[in-house]
Amino acid sequence: MYQLKLNPSDKTPKYKQIIQSVISDIERNVLKKNEQLPSISELSEEYYLARDTVEKAYRELKERGFITSVQGKGYYVNSGESRKMRILLIFNKLSSYKKIIYYAFLKVLGDKASVDLQIHHYNARLFDEIIDKNLGKYNYYVVMPHFFPDSEKAIAMKALEKIPSDELVLLDKDLPEYKHECLTVYQDFERDVAEALESANDLFAKYHRVVLVFPSDGNYPVDIVRGVRYFCVNAHKEFIIRENADETFLIPQTAYVVVEEHDLAELVKKVRQSSYTLGTEIGVVSFNETTLKELLGITVVTTDFETMGRTAAALLLDNKKIKIKNPFYMIRRETL
Repeated sequence: MYQLKLNPSDKTPKYKQIIQSVISDIERNVLKKNEQLPSISELSEEYYLARDTVEKAYRELKERGFITSVQGKGYYVNSGESRKMRILLIFNKLSSYKKIIYYAFLKVLGDKASVDLQIHHYNARLFDEIIDKNLGKYNYYVVMPHFFPDSEKAIAMKALEKIPSDELVLLDKDLPEYKHECLTVYQDFERDVAEALESANDLFAKYHRVVLVFPSDGNYPVDIVRGVRYFCVNAHKEFIIRENADETFLIPQTAYVVVEEHDLAELVKKVRQSSYTLGTEIGVVSFNETTLKELLGITVVTTDFETMGRTAAALLLDNKKIKIKNPFYMIRRETL
């Protein structure tokens, strides 16, 4: 028997929840054209609903062209193939890297879906509001679950639980504490960073220490710190953390790993104003590839943002509920 998605804690009227559930499943091709729906009596008994509630929902679905009725036989799905999926992207922030993911995602979907974008700005309460306002209005919710600190994360997890797991897609970050099966395309920040740095052990051989320039107020995953520390322990390098490049003094035989663009520019400027040679006495590694960094010859560790967007969209179209790690690597250039 067809399973409705009804949320007892949702204040949306039950007949509207029935409508949203049926439309969602038609658009995701869970309900196929000409498939028979449960009768009004069956749904009423199965979900303890008043007959008038189910009848009202079916009447509106019929008026809107989603279902049709056959005298003496029941209700049938009237359409499915031609309707676009509706997808809500909920990003943590909008940056040049997120835009790459966004446009790659759209390109793969083409005209098969309509996509809206909202930003939660690392604010779990805002994220909760976004979910409450949009629950039941989309076929899929694609979420970047970056929330800090842990108190915010707890609120965000409760908000995520409101989304049916078969409608949720986690992007950019895995959530091991989310116990349901859903499509996930993620970075493993700690492991990825450590392995990318280890792949350049030959270049790091000339440096005695590694300084990570990591702003504590930048909403960056602490897993990055763990990854750099893990590399340093195994490579027998001194490990130092600094808040920003403005207050960081250059020390020869040191490799600097920087997260923010401002710190990268400040560090390169300091090296050029000093007597040290970039890539020999001072090393610089930046996070996330850009065209400008390629032109300037900056060594980077980066995920493949375009692949992330493409992969998520392709798996979503195939209705796959798998967990896949996005490619992450180092690009060797003159600054290391």
